[in-house]
Amino acid sequence: MGPQGGAARPGGFFGVYLLYCLNPRHRGRVYVGFTVNPARRVQQHNGGRKKGGAWRTSGRGPWEMVLIVHGFPSAVAALRFEWAWQHPQASRRLAHVAPRLRSEAAFAFHLRVLAHVLRAPPWARLPLTLRWLRADFRQELCPPPPPHVPVAFGPPPPRMLAAKRRDSSFADTESPPGQDSEAPCTLCACALPDEEGPLCCPYPGCSLRAHMTCLAEEFLQEEPGQLLPLEGRCPGCKNSLLWGDLIWLCRTGSEEEEENVELEEEHWTDVLEL
Repeated sequence: MGPQGGAARPGGFFGVYLLYCLNPRHRGRVYVGFTVNPARRVQQHNGGRKKGGAWRTSGRGPWEMVLIVHGFPSAVAALRFEWAWQHPQASRRLAHVAPRLRSEAAFAFHLRVLAHVLRAPPWARLPLTLRWLRADFRQELCPPPPPHVPVAFGPPPPRMLAAKRRDSSFADTESPPGQDSEAPCTLCACALPDEEGPLCCPYPGCSLRAHMTCLAEEFLQEEPGQLLPLEGRCPGCKNSLLWGDLIWLCRTGSEEEEENVELEEEHWTDVLEL
């Protein structure tokens, strides 16, 4: 699904969003879509088909992007999440989700489906964030998101800026004090390749620098049957760390070509609407 080049782009933003129609003639309609740039994408929807919007939203605006789920490791993972959210009755992962009731508003139904998608494999173990772009639309999901999925508010942080996701005690990770840029992996003592950014503990005074695979194996000692860890204790300072936070901080600041991102997003959107 989608171009092979979008399967993995470290540091990229991949989000699946929910639009809500504010037009009195169509008020209450919703639309689920994929984007790499939320601000630009909602402008395209409101600009109509000629501006890059989807045909299902063209001429029915204004549309408001009320929430977005982001943190997917690749475009493919996000597109599969989008498809399941759009087609719950066709997804084998969501066979237990009841169809939309006659008295159920489209917005409420899509939130009900989202609650189950977030807890369905393989997405249940991804370091996702549920972000409400319009706090006045917020509703509690039932069932609630997994414990490692934070609920945030406001626009996503700029992709090119280092940001702390939740823990205010995290230190500035751009230039961690006391960490030698050429230091080996703390766990295996082997060199860290220049092209592979190490995972670093963000807590002040901790010198942990590790290969992604080494730290994943360390964290997965408590869950030997899994491939992707959710969280674990830092081998250095023993503080609890979320795997998603470590990946986010490692990848933040990765360079991207905005022009290529725009072309890819338009191509994926066209493929999904054929």
